[in-house]
Amino acid sequence: MKIYLKFGFLIVAILGTLLWLAMGGISETKTYYKTIAELNQLGDSGKDHRLRVGGDVADSIHRDGREVRFSLTQDKLVLPVVYSGIEPLPDTFKPGAQALADGKLGADGVFHATKIQAKCASKYEAKPIQAPVAAPRASL
Repeated sequence: MKIYLKFGFLIVAILGTLLWLAMGGISETKTYYKTIAELNQLGDSGKDHRLRVGGDVADSIHRDGREVRFSLTQDKLVLPVVYSGIEPLPDTFKPGAQALADGKLGADGVFHATKIQAKCASKYEAKPIQAPVAAPRASL
């Protein structure tokens, strides 16, 4: 009976360790989507979490080596963003485009992004369906 008890403790320890690792991985990788208005209301609690913020890219994009500085705007609110990720920026990333920035809000109020995604809604819209043109009838 002792062998079964030792084996049971070993299984419980392994399953507990796997569960602990899974929960730690999930909590470290989850990202909260916030608007710029919600981000401004978070205060100090928002600086601890990974966040995703969306908005329109403002007119000025400044590149300094691998670092890119720009601003996201949404309903007249402006969020300065610094991107220093390793992936290149999307081709559709330009002033006026919609973009999502993943990262953390710094103590200085600047959003430090590690990933940028550009949205292009018009590219993925369905084409309008047109009625087929009727062929002329041949007379007999």
